[in-house]
Amino acid sequence: MIQGKNIQKSFGDLRVLKGVDISVEKGEIVSIVGKSGAGKSTLLHIMGTLDPYDSGELSINGKSLNGLGSKELAAFRNEHIGFVFQFHHLLPEFTALENACIPGFIGKRDETKTRARAKELLDYLGLGERLKHKPGQLSGGEKQRVAFARALINNPGVVFADEPTGNLDTSTSEELHKLIHELRKDFNQTFVIVTHNLEMAKLSDRVLTMQDGKIIQ
Repeated sequence: MIQGKNIQKSFGDLRVLKGVDISVEKGEIVSIVGKSGAGKSTLLHIMGTLDPYDSGELSINGKSLNGLGSKELAAFRNEHIGFVFQFHHLLPEFTALENACIPGFIGKRDETKTRARAKELLDYLGLGERLKHKPGQLSGGEKQRVAFARALINNPGVVFADEPTGNLDTSTSEELHKLIHELRKDFNQTFVIVTHNLEMAKLSDRVLTMQDGKIIQ
């Protein structure tokens, strides 16, 4: 699903990624851990096509991303990649259903089918009775579940999650851990997760540790 070779990234004189090699199989749950400043989120954003890399090779789902322009990357990202962040980033003026639909609408997918898919996902995530609720009417765990529905709406090849439980209490975090494994089991969904939560990381298929801009184990 993901193949990265010798990925390097600097911000000015600061070398953040110093030649990262990474491979993730379809249907795999991989966690990336390490101290703050190790390069975890930078690597995640590069793999998610949100940030460019200086050199190296990167392919997702068999498609090389080297040399693609911003419009091509945006189209690829919308079709093949889902995101879940520490803060849900839901739009407060829209309902749970509307928030989940947004990537489908951006991708100009059929509106009726997109709404049906969003409802299906929200039902699956236990939010069938909260479709018309706006973010201000939802708990933290419910907001993050809407974010998962939004990430999955276009049937992405991979979901990148950056500290998805970092803003949640222990009980709600455990529920989301379980949810990620259910999504893998039911949809063969691939996940790459950056986390400081070592308990969450241990539940992954593999844990990659980053230090000083490299994967060390």
